[in-house]
Amino acid sequence: MRTSTKDRVSGIAKQASGKAKIAAGRATGNTRVRARGHAERIAGKVQKKMGDRERARGR
Repeated sequence: MRTSTKDRVSGIAKQASGKAKIAAGRATGNTRVRARGHAERIAGKVQKKMGDRERARGR
């Protein structure tokens, strides 16, 4: 699997995990879990964008 594809898949997985943590944090009222979810979701978006850029460059 190409690096760009790995980055895109990992980014999408991180975004999904982050969304789940945000929902769990809201349900339990735990602000730390919610904050970690937001951070993980943003990290996933960044990683996916990096994969998109590599793919556009042809790597």
